[in-house]
Amino acid sequence: MSADRFIDAMASGLARIPVLSNGYRPFFLGAACWAVLGMVLSVGSMVGRWSFAVVYGAAAWHSHELLFGYGSAFVAGFLLTANLTWTGRRPVRGGALLALVLLWIAGRVAFMTLNEVDLPTAAVIDGLFPIVLAALALHEVVIGRNWRNVAVAALVGLFAVANLWFHAEVFWLGVANYSNRAAIAVLIILISFILDCVTPTFTLNWLTPHSKGELPTEFGRFDAAVLAASAIALSVWIALPDGMPTAVALLFAGVLQAVRMSRRAGAHIWREPLKFVLRISYAFVPLGFVLVGISTLWPEAMPPSAALHAWTTGAIGVMTLAVMTRASLGQTGKPLRVDKVTRMFLVAAIVAALTRVAAPLLSAVALPLLVASLVGWIVAFGMFVLRYGSVLIRPKTRG
Repeated sequence: MSADRFIDAMASGLARIPVLSNGYRPFFLGAACWAVLGMVLSVGSMVGRWSFAVVYGAAAWHSHELLFGYGSAFVAGFLLTANLTWTGRRPVRGGALLALVLLWIAGRVAFMTLNEVDLPTAAVIDGLFPIVLAALALHEVVIGRNWRNVAVAALVGLFAVANLWFHAEVFWLGVANYSNRAAIAVLIILISFILDCVTPTFTLNWLTPHSKGELPTEFGRFDAAVLAASAIALSVWIALPDGMPTAVALLFAGVLQAVRMSRRAGAHIWREPLKFVLRISYAFVPLGFVLVGISTLWPEAMPPSAALHAWTTGAIGVMTLAVMTRASLGQTGKPLRVDKVTRMFLVAAIVAALTRVAAPLLSAVALPLLVASLVGWIVAFGMFVLRYGSVLIRPKTRG
């Protein structure tokens, strides 16, 4: 057997392993595991328990690994799974998927061993995965002639650039302010896109037999205008985080996002937990715009930390967990029903977000609220791993 045929046979054999049959399986499982482990490690480094993040700075390590470590795994899982629907092409699986997973893991290992690996080397290792993911996204758009989703490929490319930018800022300036905002902005726009990609059909499938009233509106010019206004506001915020023009742009985008969310008929689905959680999680997007806008003008009244965590712990954390839960059920052939365990960890994620936003506002009880947020986050993602880990590594349910 030639080397090429041997490699093809190995790749085909690996594709038969359930966890390597589709991108959402290893990446959603890896994202949830890292949400727990990365949070524990970052908090431990902040309180001086571990010294591996001293070279990078505990705060910067926390931001990077929760935004780029966790965030890139979620983006990969979503993108590699959605590509099948967008283009009809066979998903990345087998050996190619394993290589992507190992590349993502290499980045995490590099930043856990910063005392042994110098920062530039670790940055190069970590930067490879987002770059490869962006190249893969662009390749799928071009090969599949899926031009309507070229903006998604561009966002993934911007995310890869923000990651390299983050490392450069830390290396030369010691802090990563601009790139940190850029990463949050890209993820918020991606989440806004997910609202149109996942939730309308998901909601419509339930509302059609259950509701006699309003059905969710399809993506239209208003939605495009909201996304454009949000992107402009976020771009201004990245470059000029202070000042009246930035605040006005953010507040205006927040109002538009709230109106957009109301057009998705969320009030009719409160009896279905998974659909309702998707609505609650998306509510943190307009809330974040409003809070960051207020914080820009009155940081004493609205601490920037509280405002930012409406986006990070709230919109990014809760929304991605809800999407991963939905995919773990739907993509594996399970009924789209949530059990008690799922209800518990989704509630824990919401509690984690609310308490993290409230902590800087309520200084008298800030520490208990921070602890509650930390516990809620770890419980939420830890219970996801315990509940859906076996689902993600087993074959798809038939029939």
